[in-house]
Amino acid sequence: MPKRFRLTRRFPVAMTEEGYRRLKRFASEAGLEEGEALSFLFEHFDSVTHKENLTHRLRLFTSELEDRKH
Repeated sequence: MPKRFRLTRRFPVAMTEEGYRRLKRFASEAGLEEGEALSFLFEHFDSVTHKENLTHRLRLFTSELEDRKH
C-alpha cells in the first residue's frame, strides 16, 4: 500500500531567483506543485544526484556565495 502523501512541514525558504525559476520549471514539467517537487527531490536525493557532480557544483557554488550576496 502506498504511503499517504502529506505535506506536514512548512518552513520559510530564501532562494535565488534562478533557483526558484528552475524549481518552478521542474515542478511544471513533472505536473507537481513546488512543495511536492521539493519533497520528491529530497526524498530521492541520492538517486537524482550524481555524487561527484554534486560535490564539484557545491564547491563552485560556495566559492561564489559571498560575492553573490553583495
